[in-house]
Amino acid sequence: MIHEPAAESGIDNASKKKAKLGVRFFFLYLLFYAGFVVIGVFNYELLASEVGAGLNLALVYGMGLIVFAVLLGILYNNFCSRYEDEMNGEEGKA
Repeated sequence: MIHEPAAESGIDNASKKKAKLGVRFFFLYLLFYAGFVVIGVFNYELLASEVGAGLNLALVYGMGLIVFAVLLGILYNNFCSRYEDEMNGEEGKA
């Protein structure tokens, strides 16, 4: 059995644009995460306050961070795929 890459890899013309997007998304997520940490350090009692349906802010904010990270990952994949199609051409698509 021959083990070869499933797809040929070559020069990625979109790599700079994808890297810039990744850094922007990182700092966007860092901003929201820093908000959670700041609340936890300076006003941790606030995290115990109920925000609705019997859930406290710590749980809602923490789950929100997880969902936000997943959404950013989906967006990143979507934008990077578009960048690759635009800048590398669509020779692989039928």
